[in-house]
Amino acid sequence: MRIDRLLCELNIGTRSQVKTVLKKGLVLVNGEKITKPETQVNESTATIFYQGKSYHYKPYVYYMMNKPKGVITATCDNTDITVLDVFKEQYEQLNQGDTKGIPVSDIFPVGRLDKDTVGLLVLTNDGETAHKLLSPKKHVPKKYYVETDFVITKEQALQLEQGVIIGTGEKTKEAKVALLKAGACTITITEGKFHQVKRMFHGVGLEVLYLKRLSMGGLQLDESLKEGCIRELTEKEVAELCSKI
Repeated sequence: MRIDRLLCELNIGTRSQVKTVLKKGLVLVNGEKITKPETQVNESTATIFYQGKSYHYKPYVYYMMNKPKGVITATCDNTDITVLDVFKEQYEQLNQGDTKGIPVSDIFPVGRLDKDTVGLLVLTNDGETAHKLLSPKKHVPKKYYVETDFVITKEQALQLEQGVIIGTGEKTKEAKVALLKAGACTITITEGKFHQVKRMFHGVGLEVLYLKRLSMGGLQLDESLKEGCIRELTEKEVAELCSKI
């Protein structure tokens, strides 16, 4: 990629602005001063240094959040705190002095978790991958830990696994349920209907008291990640996330 285009991709400036910056000799690429806008560089491996910051080009970024309770899954809201509000401050701190050129405004959550639901939430600027992960045709598995108001019987677990009527003529697809302690289980679904897990348990006579997403696709929640915190996915984790699409 031409160095002037790469600098634009990194949001260092407009094409005319970066040409001026280059001519002044203010840009280092892998420690070498580059002054010609047409110079070709390997954007995958290049380390750009400009005005005290290093830049590494990545077209897409992927982050894991352990979503806290009381935060809504939205990009903006006039009354409630959103996951983007939580994400923004940490994203800027994590990338201080080493920016990938991705504006936080380009990043969005993949799917939704209810306001009182906690656990795994993926945020990215990769629209195509997000679309595939959420597509009903892909049947991407999502695993949740659930606590209910009463003991979950084997009969209720079987009902959940076989599919439950959660609306007028609306039946969920087959699920996988693993009973744990009294009133707790894990459930794995391959859909993403509105309030689906809560409606499924309501359909068998139970109310959900606590709900936590543990995995999406092949990606597992990092249990060492505290609620409300984020971190970037490793290359292996990105591959695991996309393994079911």
